[in-house]
Amino acid sequence: MNKLIINANSREKRFAMVKDGEVEKIYIEQPGQQSLVGNIYLGIVEKVIPGMNAAFVNFGEEMSGFLQKEKLPSYVLSDDEKKNSRSISSYVHQGEKLLVQVEKDAAGTKGARLTGVIELQGENLVYMPHGKYIAVSKKAESPETRDKWREFASQVKTPEEGLIFRTESLSQTEEVIMSELEQQRDQYAQMAKSMSAMKKPGVVHSRDYFFEQAMSALLSVENVEVITDCLDMKKRIQQHHPEGIESEFYNGKENIFFFYKIEQEIERLLKRMVWLEKGAYMVIDQGEALTMIDVNTGKFSGKSDLRDTVMKTNMNAAAEAARQIRLRDLAGIILIDFIDMKSQSERDKVLKHIQKELLLDGRRTRIIGFTELGILQLTRKKTKQSMAETLTEKCWTCGGTGQVLSSETVAYQLERALWEYKNSDYDEVLLAATDEVIKQFSGEADIHKLRLEKALGFKIKFSLSDAAKPFYEILKVGASTESG
Repeated sequence: MNKLIINANSREKRFAMVKDGEVEKIYIEQPGQQSLVGNIYLGIVEKVIPGMNAAFVNFGEEMSGFLQKEKLPSYVLSDDEKKNSRSISSYVHQGEKLLVQVEKDAAGTKGARLTGVIELQGENLVYMPHGKYIAVSKKAESPETRDKWREFASQVKTPEEGLIFRTESLSQTEEVIMSELEQQRDQYAQMAKSMSAMKKPGVVHSRDYFFEQAMSALLSVENVEVITDCLDMKKRIQQHHPEGIESEFYNGKENIFFFYKIEQEIERLLKRMVWLEKGAYMVIDQGEALTMIDVNTGKFSGKSDLRDTVMKTNMNAAAEAARQIRLRDLAGIILIDFIDMKSQSERDKVLKHIQKELLLDGRRTRIIGFTELGILQLTRKKTKQSMAETLTEKCWTCGGTGQVLSSETVAYQLERALWEYKNSDYDEVLLAATDEVIKQFSGEADIHKLRLEKALGFKIKFSLSDAAKPFYEILKVGASTESG
C-alpha cells in the first residue's frame, strides 16, 4: 500500500508521498514561508495609474499589490462595448475599498499581483461571485457532458456569478453540486460581512496551503494509507474524506520522518552528487539563474560496447533527473548535460524517456530540446522555493560558496529531537546551541520554549555554543540542577 506520511506536530510542517516503496514527493512548509496565493484581503486603493491601466492596493502586507484593470469586478461586469478603450479611472478610484485575492506572491522589489475577481475553491466547483463566466474541465469525456453542465450552470447561477466545473464534479449529481454552490455563496457573504466591519486593510480569508497540498497528494494516488503524528490532522482528513480513507496516528518516540526513513532522503536531496546504477552518477548545481545537471559514467565503463554503456547511463540518468527535479522542487531554467551521444535517434530516445518520467510531475514543465552542444534544455514553472532554498542558507564562514542548514531548520530539528523524550522520567534537558538557534527555538519572550516545556513535562536549559554554523547538542538529561 502507498503511504502519505505527515509530520505536523511542530511548527515546520512536512509530508512525503511514498509510492511502491519509493519517495515520490516531499513538501516542507516553514512559518513565514507560506505562499499568500489564494488569500483574500480587504484592500484600499492607494494610487490609480491610467497610463498603466493598473492600480496599487494596500492590502495589509509589507508591499502594496498590483491590480490590473481587467481584474476589477466593475470592469468584468460592465456591459459597455467600449470598456476595453476606457481608462481604469472609470472603474476604480483612489481610497476605494474592495476585496482582493493574491494571484502571485511578491518577489524582490515587485509587490504581489492581485485580482478583484475572487475565486473560492471547492472540491467540485470554483465559485466566482463576480466572474460572469462558465467553464467545464477539459477532461470532460464528451461535448455532451460539457453542454450538460453548462446548461445546469446557466440555470442556477446569477448573471454576475461565474462557475468553473472541476474534473471531480463530472461524476457528481446536480444535488451535490448545488449544495456546494450554496456553501460557497454563504462563505462569500460571510467575507463581505467581515470586510464591512474592518477599518484597515488585512486578511479576510487565508488558505491552509499545507493541508490543501497534502490533500492534493492524497487524491493523486490510489490505495493510500495516511500516517500522521498530529491528531488534529488525522481528524481533519477523516472529516474531509469520510468515505473510508485509511489513517493511522503515529505515537512513537522517534520522529515519524526518521522512523520511515524520509529524513535520510531529505539529507540526500541536499547533496550535489546523486549515485546511479553501477557507479555512474549525476552532479546537480543549483544557481540563482539556472540549475545544471551533469551526467557521468564514473566507474560504469563497460568493457565491450562503450556506446551501449553511454545509452544505459543516459536512460537511467533521464529517469533519475526527472525524479530529482520533482523531489528537490527545482524550477526555472534546467540544463542536463548527458554523456555525448553520436546520433539523433539516441537523443530522441532519451528525450522521450524523460518526457514520460516528467508526466508524473504535477508542475508544468516545457522541454525545449537539445542544444548543438548536446545539452538538454527545459523549464519548470516556479510556484514556491526549492527544497534547498527552504532548508539552507548561504554560509558566512565560507564567503557564500557553500551552504549549511539554517538556524531555523536546526531549531526545528532540535524541537523534533526533544519530542522523543516526551513522557520520560527526566526533569530537565541541558543543551548547547548557537545563539541564533536558541532564539529561533525559544521564540519571542520564550513563547515556543515554554509551550514545549509544558507539552513535554520537563525544563529545557541552554548553554551558548560558539560553533561556526547553526548547531545544537544535547549535553545531559536527568534530574533538575536547581536546588530545592
